[in-house]
Amino acid sequence: MLSRIFRSPSVPMAFISAVFLVLVLIPPPLFAATREFKLTIEEVTIRVAPDLTFNTFAFDGQVPGPLIHVREGDNVIVHVTNNTSLPHTIHWHGINQTHGNWKMDGVPGVTQEAIQPGDTFTYRWVAERSGTLWYHCHVNVNEHVAMRGMWGPIIIDPKRPSSLEKKVTKDFILMYSSWESPFAHHYGRGGGPRDVADYWSVNAKSFPLDMPVRVKKGDIVRFHFIGAGDAFHEIHLHGHDMLIVRKDGYPLPHPYFVDTILVGPGERYDAIVRMNNPGRFVMHDHIDKHMTNGGKEMGGPMTVIEYDGIPREDWYVWKDKDKTYDPDFFYTVSMKKGYGMFQNPRFRGTPVQ
Repeated sequence: MLSRIFRSPSVPMAFISAVFLVLVLIPPPLFAATREFKLTIEEVTIRVAPDLTFNTFAFDGQVPGPLIHVREGDNVIVHVTNNTSLPHTIHWHGINQTHGNWKMDGVPGVTQEAIQPGDTFTYRWVAERSGTLWYHCHVNVNEHVAMRGMWGPIIIDPKRPSSLEKKVTKDFILMYSSWESPFAHHYGRGGGPRDVADYWSVNAKSFPLDMPVRVKKGDIVRFHFIGAGDAFHEIHLHGHDMLIVRKDGYPLPHPYFVDTILVGPGERYDAIVRMNNPGRFVMHDHIDKHMTNGGKEMGGPMTVIEYDGIPREDWYVWKDKDKTYDPDFFYTVSMKKGYGMFQNPRFRGTPVQ
C-alpha cells in the first residue's frame, strides 16, 4: 500500500514528506498507549526488622506496592478492589489530573467517595509528567501512609530523555518510611502528632533485612529516592558523588552534585552516579537515630554498594547474602522488562488473621 502511494505521480511531494516524517523521523515513544491494570488492597503482616512485624494495608498484598512503569503520554486505567475491612482511595502523587480529570485525584469526600470494603473503583489518568512519581492511600494518611505501608512507585519514562539518562545501565528505586512499634498490630491507631517512630526502612525493610546495591565498575546508576513516610531522610552515599537530575519528576535545568540529599515526605529525587570507585560503600540516612532498630544499632535504611569482584571477608555483615539475595529488591530487574505493572513476590506479607 505505502509503496504504491510513494510511486504514484499524483501524490504531492509535500504529502510524501509529511508521511515520511511521521513514520520514520518521529520515534515511537511519541505515540501514546493505553495500559490497563488491576490492583487490590489487602491486610497483611510483613517483617520490617529482625524483631519487628507489622500489620499493613498493602497494594496487591505487598509493601512496597507493585511498580507501575509507563511512558509519558500513556493513558492509564487501574481497577482497584478493596479487600480490607476499612475504606481506602489512591492518590496518584505527581499526576495533576488535567483536562477535567479531577475526580481521579483520590481524595475522599472531595473528589470521590472512599472505596468501601468489597467494592471496586476504576481510576483513569494520563501519564502527563515524566520521572519518578508514586501512589498512596489518601484515607487517614497519618496512619495508612505514614506507618501502614500504603504506597508504591510510579516511573514514567520521558518522550525525550537527556543524553545522560540514555546512558543509565541500572535503576534502583528506594522508598523511605518509618514505623511505630507500639501500634504494629493495632489497626486504627498510631501515626498521630504525639506518636513517635522507632524504626526506619528502605522498601519496608530495615538493615540488615534489606539488600545490597550490586554494581560493576563502569555502570551508570540512577537512584529513584522517594519519601514515602512522614519522616525526613538525609541520604548520604560514601565514596561517590550523586548528580541530582530531577526533582519531583521534573528535569532540572542545572543538575548539581551532592554526597548527601535531604528527602522529605512526598519528595522524589533522581540521582545519577557513575560507578568508578570499586569497593564496598554504605548509603545511609545521616539522621543518626534513623540508623537504629528500636534503639539498637546498626539498622534503619542503610544499604551497601557492592562492586562486582570485591571479596567478602568472613567479618562482612552480608558475607552470605547470596543465599537470600533478591535482585529485584529495588525493582532493578522489573525496570528492564518494559512497560506494565510489576509485582515482587518477596514483598508480599501473610494475611492478617
